Amino acid sequence: MALFCLILWPPAARAQLGSLLSPQTGPQPNKDQPVTFSADEVDYDKDKNLVTATGHVEAWQNGHVMRADKITFDRNTGVAAATGHVVLLEPDGEVLFADYAELQNNMNDGILKDMRALLQQNGRLAANGAQRTAGKINELSKVVYSTCNLCAKDPNHPPLWQIRAASAVQDLEHKKVEFQNATLEMYGIPVAYFPYFWTADPSVKRESGILPPLIGNSSNIGAFYAQPYYWVIDDQSDATFIPLITTNAGPQLDVEYRRRFNDGVMLLNGSGGYLNGALQGSFAGNGQFSINDTWRWGFNVNTASSSAYVRDFHLTAGLTGDPNILTSQLYLEGFGEGSYARLDSKFYQSETTVITNSELPIVLPRYEYSYFGTPDQLGGRLSLNTTDFNVIRTVGTNTRRAALAVNWERPFAGPLGDQWKLTLHGDAAAYDASQFNQIPNFGPLRNVGTARALPQMAVDFRWPFARDGGVWGTQLIEPIAQVIVAPQAGDSQIRRYPNEDSLDFDFTDANLFGFNRFTGVDRLDGGVRANVALHGAWYLGGTTFDGLVGQSYRTTKDNLFPEASGLHDQVSDIVASATLTPTRWLDVTYRARLNKNSLAIHESDAVASVGAPLLRVSGGYIYTNFDPYTFYDQPAPPPAGNPYYFPRNEITLAASSRWGNYRFGANARRDVATNRMVSAGADAVYEDECFIFDLRFFRRYTSIDGDSGSTSVLFLLTFKTIGQFGYRAI
Repeated sequence: MALFCLILWPPAARAQLGSLLSPQTGPQPNKDQPVTFSADEVDYDKDKNLVTATGHVEAWQNGHVMRADKITFDRNTGVAAATGHVVLLEPDGEVLFADYAELQNNMNDGILKDMRALLQQNGRLAANGAQRTAGKINELSKVVYSTCNLCAKDPNHPPLWQIRAASAVQDLEHKKVEFQNATLEMYGIPVAYFPYFWTADPSVKRESGILPPLIGNSSNIGAFYAQPYYWVIDDQSDATFIPLITTNAGPQLDVEYRRRFNDGVMLLNGSGGYLNGALQGSFAGNGQFSINDTWRWGFNVNTASSSAYVRDFHLTAGLTGDPNILTSQLYLEGFGEGSYARLDSKFYQSETTVITNSELPIVLPRYEYSYFGTPDQLGGRLSLNTTDFNVIRTVGTNTRRAALAVNWERPFAGPLGDQWKLTLHGDAAAYDASQFNQIPNFGPLRNVGTARALPQMAVDFRWPFARDGGVWGTQLIEPIAQVIVAPQAGDSQIRRYPNEDSLDFDFTDANLFGFNRFTGVDRLDGGVRANVALHGAWYLGGTTFDGLVGQSYRTTKDNLFPEASGLHDQVSDIVASATLTPTRWLDVTYRARLNKNSLAIHESDAVASVGAPLLRVSGGYIYTNFDPYTFYDQPAPPPAGNPYYFPRNEITLAASSRWGNYRFGANARRDVATNRMVSAGADAVYEDECFIFDLRFFRRYTSIDGDSGSTSVLFLLTFKTIGQFGYRAI
């Protein structure tokens, strides 16, 4: 067998082949881009002016590559006819297969018989015939399109879904495919008919056009229909328009604009519509932009006309965060080596009748800076943090504060494996507040202007004892102790200093050690005190057990902490935690706070998960007799007959399963104290290379603004590269 290949022939032979392929009449090929090919055999019929290449023929021109068992080139017409296993490789990576092809004009014009095309994103296009024009348009007849893989055992079996059309036009220049008289089939069964529709080529990431509609039903706005339209403005920006009509409310329009800049991104969303006979709306936006390698700035805006509008039109409202309290902010932040700085302003809007807008703060502005240094000559590290702000309320305390926290710590290692750490810590703050006698402080004075400082010193001690038990694994016992010396802070803080950052509080093993159990510095934990704990662990192959039990002691009683907090007396409640992971399919975590005398449970938090991906069940339980917002709730009295403010007793249960392409899940949450359900939900998902089926259900049993709860149902079918179709009920 002889192999003929242009790139291997000498210059004289190459010139001779070029003259054989040059037609004497008819369309002239581009002389700058001649046809080049290789083949096992080449024959030239001088009488008919035909060049015939057979056996592993490969021809290429202008980025097009054609392979076939046989190619005949007519020098008179400039037509190349290919037969037998024809493959055409396009410059954009598209691959065409055919039983027979005739191409001319630099392979830009021609016809193909029994054409099949491999597109991006697993797209497959087949047609009985195709006519190519100018290398830009492929007119197809009796077309089938799908992104599904064929069955390996039975390739003739219909795929999960396919589009079957009488004709189609593949626009290679504008990257789209238009179908006429098209039918959507699932497993060969027709389920939908479209006289005409078009879709972007799978290689296109963005394309302007009509998106699949949103259809559903709501208990508040009735049946609704939304028809989104997607607009590609340019390479950096696009927009989505979603007009919506309902049966029980007026029309609504949602517009979302997105743009990417060289230094950042921005998203803006605005909506407006008629609800309850009035024009209402919402606006949301966020963006982040880099100034240089150190600094960046950004914004986040969320606002709406009413909570009812957010609740009823939340499908297209575009708002982010907690729907009950909308947050907007503008910020500037910088990142240095061991340092961070941020300047921001925050605004809040209540969307529930429980919270009054006039009592919500406006933070204008807030400055934060933190620094963590490198080891100094003494082996210690210096760190500092400052948080300064101006808080304004229409009704409530207006607070201006400047605060600084400085920390220096030096670790030591003892001769017996004992670990020590010396820490010097100081907090200082200056306040200027008006309306101090209103929410959230309810102080004795109307206006206050004061400052304070609290120096503290701590010595931490750890002594880990580890034992290698051979087949019984490794056991660890570690006593931990911390002694803190500081002036007494006391409950006089409540009457003297505004409280903006320490309104929530919870005593657990997580904050047993440290200078302050509060989340901020407006309330400080002072006095001479000792925190002790015993930490133990057992590592046995794949089994892990880790536990800690501890308690806090102080020289004097601190009335700053409420009685139910566990820190009110000189001896605190006992806090403990334990984590058990005996295998990869089981893990349990439990935290508790126990009465120091009776060991009665004051707080309990348990989470467990068991099972494999095929079936995994998880559950949780939480109980506490302490209201973490007790400082904010003052001076409201506790419920009658209950010495504590807000007992919480809830249980949660969830299950999930993953099997091949299937995913299932369910969850429920119940209030044990009231013996009522809080919420329940379930979902079922099937996903493969070409199709997604998504069914979701969620039921809220609690009331918001006087409603009787809500039920949400989502049913979506996603045909990859084509679109989404579904139904939503709210």
